[in-house]
Amino acid sequence: MTYPYYLVADRVNRAIFRVTIHPSPSIGSKLPLSTGPEYFTMSTEESQFLALYEANLIPLRVCLVGLTWGLHDYFVTIEDEVHYIWAQNFNFSKFMFLWIRYYTLALLLFDVVQIHVFALPGVTSDNICVAMDSIIRVVGAISLWAVEIIMQLRVYALYQCSRKIAFFNFVLFLGSIAGYMFVLVHNAQRRRAVIASAIALPLPGCPSIHTGIEWAQWVPATIYEGILFGFALYKTIQSNASQLRKGNRISLRSILLRDNLVYFFGIACILVFNNLMVVGVTHIPWFSYGPFHAAVGILTTRMMLNVQKAAGRTAFISGLEEEFPEERSRPPLAVGESWNVARNTQLTSS
Repeated sequence: MTYPYYLVADRVNRAIFRVTIHPSPSIGSKLPLSTGPEYFTMSTEESQFLALYEANLIPLRVCLVGLTWGLHDYFVTIEDEVHYIWAQNFNFSKFMFLWIRYYTLALLLFDVVQIHVFALPGVTSDNICVAMDSIIRVVGAISLWAVEIIMQLRVYALYQCSRKIAFFNFVLFLGSIAGYMFVLVHNAQRRRAVIASAIALPLPGCPSIHTGIEWAQWVPATIYEGILFGFALYKTIQSNASQLRKGNRISLRSILLRDNLVYFFGIACILVFNNLMVVGVTHIPWFSYGPFHAAVGILTTRMMLNVQKAAGRTAFISGLEEEFPEERSRPPLAVGESWNVARNTQLTSS
């Protein structure tokens, strides 16, 4: 009886991957289980290669999801951006919004181009992969640091421009950057040795291998986000208790508190998930930074737009908030007015 041959794996790229050929029975034929070969039998080397190959395919697809998500949100909210942001005179709030908004889109496009170009045969090398690994992390961190500046200002406003709290948060912010850079340099110095055994494999892109203390890359930022979330949570509990006692309506202050909880907690969860992807024991595949970049940018721009909308419906007279009906909403905030709300202690204390 003759059997056609089934090719399980092919030998490629300098004899790295072993050829294994097993006979596959014709239709209607049978092989004794005790003597017939087992189909899809692979060595440890082969199974590791296939697992690594599949891991490299995931970022190729997921980065497109991140870009699509970012573009979708951009077109959904562009009308609000034109009305509430473009109409303002140039100020710090406007600059930060535009920076986060368009830097996020540029970053998502960079992710897609970089990942797909590196998937082409002959593009990657050990030097390129080591350098690009650090570059990707730094450009992503710039986006996160810009968001954390906005969050510091939100906490500063909620605590009636307390310089002590502002200084405390700023010191922690610098500490989180220092911790991030330490882990980045530590991992960069060891990256070449980590990928040395896999760089010659015919993989679509740089090897998706994460070892050492790479899991700690985003831990400083995660801790800092947790502290900012704690500040917002404390003020929310304090404010809600006061609102219940007084029976007041929802004010701009309440909107600020609500947004802080939602968005601060959301970004903290993203950072935690990012850490879990790198830790091998969780078995969560590496998705690339695309969804992370998209989520951070979208959450922050939505938060800033929401405040602009709420402020456009609220007037501040002698430190007291007066809510106007929706149909009498005023134009977007004037120059610096978004921060004057905090500077002049217009956010009434509980």
